[in-house]
Amino acid sequence: MAMELLVTFLLFTTVAFPLSWLASTSQAASVSTDQLELLSFKKFVSDDPNGVLKSWGRAASNVSYCQWHGVKCGSRGRRRGRVTALELPGLNISGIISPALANLTFLRSLDLSQNHLHGSLPHEFSLLQNLNHFDLSFNTLDGEIPPSLSRCSNLRNISLGFNNLQGGIPEELGNLVDLQSLSLLYNNLTGSIPADSFQKLQKLEYLSLANNKLSGVIPDSFGNLSSLTYLHLNNNSFTGTIPPSLSALSSLTKLGLMGNYLTGNIPPSLGNLSNLLWLDIGFNNLTGTIPRSLGNLYSLNLLAVGANKLTGPIPPQLGNLRNLTYLSLEFNNLTGHIPDSLFNLSSLQLFSLQSNNLQGSLPKEMGNSFPQLKHLHLGINEFHGSIPSSLCNSTNLRDLLLEYNQFSGTIPPCLGQLYGLFRLGLGVNQLEARNPTDWNFLTSLANCSILSYLGLSANNLEGMMPSSIANLSTTLQVLYIDYNIIEGTIPEEIGNLVSLTQIAMGGNLLHGTLPVSVGRLNMLQDIEFEQNKLEGAIPASFGNLTQLTQLRLAENLLTGNIPPSLANCPLNWLDLQRNKLTGPVPIEILRMPTLSNFLDMQDNMLSGALPSEVGNLINLEQLDISNNRISGEIPKSLGECLLLAYLNLSKNLFEGSIPPSLSNLRGLQMIDLSYNNLSGNIPEFLGNISGVYLNLSFNDLEGAVPKHGIFQNLSAFSITGNSRLCGGISELRLPPCPNKVSQKHHSQKLKLIIALIAAILYCIILLSLLALRFSRCRSTRQSQFSVALMDKYPRISYSELARGTEGFSHTNLVGVGSFGSVYKGVIHYDGKATSVAIKVINLQQHGASQSFIAECQALGHVRHRNLVKILTVCSGLDSAGNDFKALIYEFIPNGNLDGWLHNPSRRDGIKTTLDINQRLGIAIDVASALDYLHNHKPTPIVHCDLKPSNVLLDYDLVAHVADFGLAKFLRDDANSSQNSTSMGALKGTIGYIAPEYGIGNEVSIQGDIFSYGILLLELFTAKRPTDDAFMEGYSLHQYVAMALGHKTTEIIDQSLFLTEHSGAFKSDITNKEETYIACITSVLTIGIQCSKAETTERMQIAHVLRELHRIRENVNQQY
Repeated sequence: MAMELLVTFLLFTTVAFPLSWLASTSQAASVSTDQLELLSFKKFVSDDPNGVLKSWGRAASNVSYCQWHGVKCGSRGRRRGRVTALELPGLNISGIISPALANLTFLRSLDLSQNHLHGSLPHEFSLLQNLNHFDLSFNTLDGEIPPSLSRCSNLRNISLGFNNLQGGIPEELGNLVDLQSLSLLYNNLTGSIPADSFQKLQKLEYLSLANNKLSGVIPDSFGNLSSLTYLHLNNNSFTGTIPPSLSALSSLTKLGLMGNYLTGNIPPSLGNLSNLLWLDIGFNNLTGTIPRSLGNLYSLNLLAVGANKLTGPIPPQLGNLRNLTYLSLEFNNLTGHIPDSLFNLSSLQLFSLQSNNLQGSLPKEMGNSFPQLKHLHLGINEFHGSIPSSLCNSTNLRDLLLEYNQFSGTIPPCLGQLYGLFRLGLGVNQLEARNPTDWNFLTSLANCSILSYLGLSANNLEGMMPSSIANLSTTLQVLYIDYNIIEGTIPEEIGNLVSLTQIAMGGNLLHGTLPVSVGRLNMLQDIEFEQNKLEGAIPASFGNLTQLTQLRLAENLLTGNIPPSLANCPLNWLDLQRNKLTGPVPIEILRMPTLSNFLDMQDNMLSGALPSEVGNLINLEQLDISNNRISGEIPKSLGECLLLAYLNLSKNLFEGSIPPSLSNLRGLQMIDLSYNNLSGNIPEFLGNISGVYLNLSFNDLEGAVPKHGIFQNLSAFSITGNSRLCGGISELRLPPCPNKVSQKHHSQKLKLIIALIAAILYCIILLSLLALRFSRCRSTRQSQFSVALMDKYPRISYSELARGTEGFSHTNLVGVGSFGSVYKGVIHYDGKATSVAIKVINLQQHGASQSFIAECQALGHVRHRNLVKILTVCSGLDSAGNDFKALIYEFIPNGNLDGWLHNPSRRDGIKTTLDINQRLGIAIDVASALDYLHNHKPTPIVHCDLKPSNVLLDYDLVAHVADFGLAKFLRDDANSSQNSTSMGALKGTIGYIAPEYGIGNEVSIQGDIFSYGILLLELFTAKRPTDDAFMEGYSLHQYVAMALGHKTTEIIDQSLFLTEHSGAFKSDITNKEETYIACITSVLTIGIQCSKAETTERMQIAHVLRELHRIRENVNQQY
């Protein structure tokens, strides 16, 4: 028996020991492999600023890799000693991810989030069959998401957000049926959501695809993901409607669809999501009304439906949402009053209704209803009445923004009790301060220790500037108190507001001197003191403002020299026009490389020569030093200012010739050298500057007028008052230039010359007699026409016009055109004093009389809200007995469209940037005018010179088409060919003239359609058709057509995307540019269609109008 046991033992040990040894050897090998893979990962790390990987694989260390930082190993069974987790979040390590990690076959958790890893995701990760948690978020990974990742069948959580991943979402991810969380937000993913495969993710609870470039529709099958609690699709390019099936997601707590292109109504069935805490569907194109059923979401904390096209009233049922802390309904077209029920939402912290059409007054007890309120945004509506004093009881208020309404009365002095107030915006209302007591609110605001923004622009605040303004918080950054009726001086203590970055006090009645203490406000970026009665010198201390970019001191009574110290400021805008400044133009100012937008010193008393240092202003776009006493020659160095678009040196004492170096200025759009003492010839190169208006009037120029380029178009240049000029195009009616006869042949041809002279004299006498007879006939016809006009309109005399314009004073001059000058004046019309625009015809200019008659004929036959209205005419003699003709129009106060697009400035304290709806309104107004003209009965009228400078804007930015000096009537009778006008007689504007006119075709309404198409493209791109970029056959039409669709955002006028509303205040909600791209693309498509070369391919104006109205209906009216 003992022997049998011994044999059995020997047999067991002989077999079992080798098997045990093999098993332990295999496990040891696997353990060794895991260590090698970790060391491979470390090798791919290029930077480890915290040194967390230093202990990994240290030779002298006996520490197991299972104890390395971030490494976890299994403790039982097959996982014992095998790496099951690698977690190194937030350690700032850099490098790429080693594919060797795929050999950690027991890995269940991989977390490398919040680092600086780059490169692509290794495809080898598909080998990690045990992987459960996968987090590589907050890195800079690129490339595509590997479809093979779907082989990791045990994945529960995938987090790849905040990277640079590209491509589409792999439909294979739908095979991960146990997936509970998928986060891919903040990448560059494109394409649509793979709907068919995603509907298999029945365990999915969390899905975030926000901030990508995904498109297509939101899958209706999402309604089948019954476990979903969080759905976040914000800031993509999804289209279509919100699927009503989402209302079946009974567990949903957060739904975010903001910032897409969703259309249609808000599904009322969303009101069934009883567990919803967060509903954000703002910044889309949703229409219709806000469903009353949303009032059933009793658990809701956040409701954001702003920046859509919602209409109708605010449903009172929203007052049921007693847990609501964030209510955002702004930037829609909501109407009516604020429902009383909303004042029961005592938990509200943000209440935003700005940019709607809401009316009514605010309840007196409003402030008592919102004890938790921090942000109240009611700006850009039609609220009226007083500002409730009870708002002072909302002691948590940080933002109180009520701009652009009709609030009246005084400003509550108790606002100073809002100690945490950060922004107070009350601008553009009808608020009053009639006596010192009414200004107590300003004194109380000194208690608001963190006040950063104070906007009081464009109200009815009057009286003396309170000295307490200097006691405001030293944290104040923006102070707007411009365009009121404030008198007195600016207190020297204003220098105590050391954090100011912007200060605007323009458009008041302030006098006294500029405070020297302003020079201590070294954070100032923008000073606006224009249109006051300030006097004295500009303080040299302003030169200490090393962050100042804009200085506006225009239209004051400032005297003395311009301080050279201003050159220490990084100015890009310097406006000193219409003061009484003297002395030379400082050389230091002309050496400022930052001056890029605007340098205006016109209407002062500056003297001396213009220094050659002006050539240093290589980035400047507009230079105006007109109406001074600057002498000497025009510096040759001016030709180095290659970006100049506007150059005005008129009404000075410049002499000498026009420097050839100006030929470098290819981007010029206007050059005015008139009223100087310039001599010599007109340089040939001036004709080669395309799209420029050139004024050389009233100098001493001589010799031949060039015949090429702009000198072929009378409306593009003016040379009046240069008596020694000759030649040029025939329309100038200048004498021919004498031929040069060589001395060698002079004696031989002397007799022949004498004979020729005699013959010429005979011809001149004969032609003079004929011309005299023709002139008498024409004068008779014109006299008859003038008499007919005088019978039609009220009579007005030259003397009354002279009185109304202060003797046609230069200060009343508002513009100079090809056939005359326009003055602003006041006349008695219809029994009252009326502001008018008076166009005085320059009868010395060839074609001016015909222009006068054409404009009278055109405007005498038309009446339309979008056409400038002619009030009367004047045809007689001036005070010197010379013929005088003038047209008197209604005065359109807001300038022309060209100025708004290309020379923006501050008007009434507000930036003149046009928003999308204003531009659409202008486009519709101009189209309406053309539709009226082209369908005018009995005779259609063609404008022939449609361009932005001929579109005037009134106070409401309603457009009025002006300047009918080239207008033509189209006859339908047998003599129509005689009544039509060919291009040979047509005077249009380069860039806007239809191409068929260039080959002699007759005038037609299609020519106006072409001009309108170009105007429409310019309206939304802010690019002139004569831009220097459009040369050698490349046009604005081609520029837009090539970019439309894939590069639309690159060609649109970027000011359309500013979040600054008219310069007075900024929205605190980021405006997503893509929200409006579809609208602008549609408008540009119309512009392309209208400006096609073939007349038969252009749209009809009636069709244009219908399309524009449709676009405006689908566009959020205010954003």
